[in-house]
Amino acid sequence: MQYILFLFASIFFANHMPIQQNPEPWSSSQLMEPDTLASLIKNNKVGSMLILSIGPDAIIKGSVDIGPTNDSKNLKKLKNYLKKVSKEKEIVIYCGCCPFDKCPNIRPAFTALKDAGFKNSKLLNLPKNIKVDWIDKGYPVKE
Repeated sequence: MQYILFLFASIFFANHMPIQQNPEPWSSSQLMEPDTLASLIKNNKVGSMLILSIGPDAIIKGSVDIGPTNDSKNLKKLKNYLKKVSKEKEIVIYCGCCPFDKCPNIRPAFTALKDAGFKNSKLLNLPKNIKVDWIDKGYPVKE
């Protein structure tokens, strides 16, 4: 009887264990800290780096506005834009519309970069939002 209860409990818990969520499409080494990018911009060392805003507005100096990539129209715009870009180019994407863990834009955009074969993709690490993690720190913004 104990064996049957044990077997039943094992099957029950195995079927009700939380499914491990898919890991983020980026690795920790693919996160760029805001102070790093700000320093590159301030010291004119961005070079050929491409900075893409995949959120509501292109706030960071030198960034290209793609638009929120949770909208399929803007995700398609990103994919079309990337067709003209070398797979070796260093690309930094950012959103900053809301807390990082809830952002609807960064995952589809980073996945698109990854799926397209870009080797030097980075995601700007904005844990709270663009205001707190960039603007309030006095980092370079578009004029």
